[in-house]
Amino acid sequence: MTVHKLEETLYSGKSVAEASKALILLHGRGASPQSILPLADALGASEFAIAVPKASQNRWYPEAFIRPKAQNEPDLSSALALIKDLIAQLNTATIPTEKIIIAGFSQGACLAGEFVAQNPERYGGLMMFSGGLIGLGPTISSSLYKGGSLAQTPVFMGCSDQDFHIALDRFEKSGQILSELGAEVNLKVYPGMDHTIIPEEINEAKKIIESIQ
Repeated sequence: MTVHKLEETLYSGKSVAEASKALILLHGRGASPQSILPLADALGASEFAIAVPKASQNRWYPEAFIRPKAQNEPDLSSALALIKDLIAQLNTATIPTEKIIIAGFSQGACLAGEFVAQNPERYGGLMMFSGGLIGLGPTISSSLYKGGSLAQTPVFMGCSDQDFHIALDRFEKSGQILSELGAEVNLKVYPGMDHTIIPEEINEAKKIIESIQ
């Protein structure tokens, strides 16, 4: 069993005690907090408290996100609980959820989107770089996510039209579901892009950063 540990979170930017807004960054499979931390600089998040959790064994869950959900347990539930605990910690430090942005790349993007969909309320924003909702694995629909509204949470989603890890139809369906849950979704498909983050995506995602005062 993999248990992700909140105490292994890397912090950067403004201190949590001094900041009025926060950015949570979720790294991809096989990566580390240090590998995704430069994204905060690229986004211009210098006024944010930056929190970057570490996945145990450098992955949030063992199988592909479109495999049956049970095959990714208990790791997936542990990862979702870690994000919930991290947000509660930020709230306790007087950073409200509506000023917390959750961003992730690849497996981290899938985790970020799934957390927000399962825990709908007004967030500062959601950024999914090459990811899609996890749902039950093979199946996703808005009926799987009930109990609240994202209340116009701004969402940026960017992905290639030929990403080996993220099928385009799954990516687009994920955006549709987030919209149905009440988010304001800005979904961009980039023809021929590799499984990476490009400057055009950064420019779109920056709009969310700049919207948090």
